[in-house]
Amino acid sequence: MKKTLFFLLLLAGLVSAQLTHAREITVDVYGRGDFTSVQEAINSVRAFDPAGWVTIRINEGVYKEKLEIPTYNTRIRLVGEDAEKTILVWYDHANINKMGTFRTYTLKIGGSDIVLENLTIMNAAEPLGQAVAVHVEGDRVIFNNCRLIGNQDTYYGGRANCRQFFYKCYIEGTTDYIFGPSTAWFEQCVIHSKRNSYITAASTPENQVFGFIFNKCTLTVAEGVDKMYLGRPWRGYAMTLFRNCEMPEGIHPAGWENWRNPENEKTARYSEYKNTGAGSDRSKRVNWSRELSRKEARKITIDRVLQGSDGWTGYKAFMGK
Repeated sequence: MKKTLFFLLLLAGLVSAQLTHAREITVDVYGRGDFTSVQEAINSVRAFDPAGWVTIRINEGVYKEKLEIPTYNTRIRLVGEDAEKTILVWYDHANINKMGTFRTYTLKIGGSDIVLENLTIMNAAEPLGQAVAVHVEGDRVIFNNCRLIGNQDTYYGGRANCRQFFYKCYIEGTTDYIFGPSTAWFEQCVIHSKRNSYITAASTPENQVFGFIFNKCTLTVAEGVDKMYLGRPWRGYAMTLFRNCEMPEGIHPAGWENWRNPENEKTARYSEYKNTGAGSDRSKRVNWSRELSRKEARKITIDRVLQGSDGWTGYKAFMGK
């Protein structure tokens, strides 16, 4: 009886291990993997796969695809071989057949618990309208060492009360190139502005505490850029914070703009804390933005922002790498 019980427990342990063990798929544009298409690899993953995490390894190459991870695909890791040499690219912009902003994405992430590493995700459309590189509607989505490249509207955090974490990423664009209602924490990222305009356009809901938070990021500007705003409110309660960031001279002295609506000044939640560099001078900032006190800043921690009601800690695996 004891032996039978022992073997039953052993079998149960083996089954449990198999259910949580991640499997791997390889994508290679030259045919040396399981698939030549990233979308085919995504499509091969079982809906809400009970077998646990699936890693899709993407070898170096240029993958010209319009990609979508559906809402029923969760616990997927897309891992490129090299961030500068593994490139996912598409070419849509809002004025092609009147498609509008929200269908222009190169990659749309609908599922939750998604990790992307060592990838360039690019919308290479001509600068003729909004052109999203990454559109995220999933919760608990992580970008590690990724490059998001576009012009207007590069990254769209597209759903309220959803969390995204960017670690050591490079994001570039022209106008409102980080926008939407999601909560997103950007840690040690490079944020590059290619022309005078606006970095952020948050649409944080009134009842959502956190919007976009940039911590220890480096802001850079292209040659000739000398009046780049930190943000403007796409909706009235936009929340954006830059803290411990390096800001170049090209940042507009006023810092923030009201989107041609003075009423936004009453509700927008725009703040800064201990930034450095020529662009961090707050002496000419708009009077409806503010510098946080030390006490206020200490309350805004990455854990408080990202853990939420479910206690999510997945981002911690990447901190300090």
